[in-house]
Amino acid sequence: MAVNAPAATTPQVDAFRRWSMLGLGVFAQASSAVFVHGVPFLLPELTAQGMPLATAGLLVAMPTVGLVCTLIAWGYVVDRIGERKVLVAGPLLMFVAGAAAATTSSYPALGVLLFLGGVGAASTNGASGRVIVGWFPPHRRGLAMGIRQTAQPLGVGVGAVAIPLVAGAQGVAVAILVPAIMAAVAVVGCLAGIVDPPRPAGSAADRANPYRGSTTLLRIHAVSVLLVFPQATVWTFALLWLHRDIGWSLPVAGALVTATQLLGAAGRIGAGAWSDRVGSRLGPLRSVAIAAVATMAALGLAACAQWWWLAIPLLVIASVVTVSDNGLAFTAVAEIAGPYWSGRGLGIQNTGQNMVLAVIPPMFGALITYSGFPATYLAAAALAVIAIPLVPKDESSR
Repeated sequence: MAVNAPAATTPQVDAFRRWSMLGLGVFAQASSAVFVHGVPFLLPELTAQGMPLATAGLLVAMPTVGLVCTLIAWGYVVDRIGERKVLVAGPLLMFVAGAAAATTSSYPALGVLLFLGGVGAASTNGASGRVIVGWFPPHRRGLAMGIRQTAQPLGVGVGAVAIPLVAGAQGVAVAILVPAIMAAVAVVGCLAGIVDPPRPAGSAADRANPYRGSTTLLRIHAVSVLLVFPQATVWTFALLWLHRDIGWSLPVAGALVTATQLLGAAGRIGAGAWSDRVGSRLGPLRSVAIAAVATMAALGLAACAQWWWLAIPLLVIASVVTVSDNGLAFTAVAEIAGPYWSGRGLGIQNTGQNMVLAVIPPMFGALITYSGFPATYLAAAALAVIAIPLVPKDESSR
């Protein structure tokens, strides 16, 4: 898939406005990432209180469940009413749910509020991506989307540092105020700074369903779903592995996880710039899939042998490699789907990914309980192998 394939002509705005909207999109998405992916860092506190790991995993998966249930609906709303309203409404819901969570001492009530926060978090995925595709020209979209995709690892990094510390000092419920406050800032920023990119007048053919007559989008979705297994395994359980198996303190383990997330953010930018340079999203996507399998398999073997001197560097490498595919696939989906279907296309893309994210904490938590961390890392690598032959071939080059 060539990078000059989008159906719409990119409208002209000044560079400052374009990059400022990218910054706002990154921050809004980061607040969502802290809410959805930072909550699993409550696992040490929840298990320390006597909650079984599988049960705690189910609780921290609730934001992801809320997100999965509403991603496609939010994408439809984006396609119908535009990006700005969605980027205000969703973070507002996150803020309300998070503020309410800080007042509850009931785990069932906390689960419901985490679910609602996940519903709000779903809004930023498609809307912020659509803003970037709408305002950036094709030869800069890979870089811009790579920068936008740094929001996820940056959000995980913030969650790794802040949420365990706040939970340990003030309790689980108060820790949810971290993403809630970020969401409130995002509401104000997006209300003031986001402008909907205009959609060009199009024929009926331009508005046609891009899923009919082609399997390209479906294959990209499947690849992304499979590559979530190694990515989410590292995100969800790295802190617990470093603390429980290797014996590191939570602050030290959290610092390493944060560092890996920052490196992962740089990896996403690099992958996006690489795709711009070679004129392809799918070629780099295939290479990243191969690298993810190799690094996760090596991590599993090193952890099994208890070669910590090797396993820890491999954890860092895996944390970078396993997140580098997201921006590539996200940009490819938006470009292929076009301006009239990109909201729904990105919603479908994220739904599949987050369905896996929702089941990994309880499912792999149980696997860790019975088989250990090394077997879990190897299982994630085995699932990712299936993604490699599914990556579509490029139909053309720039």
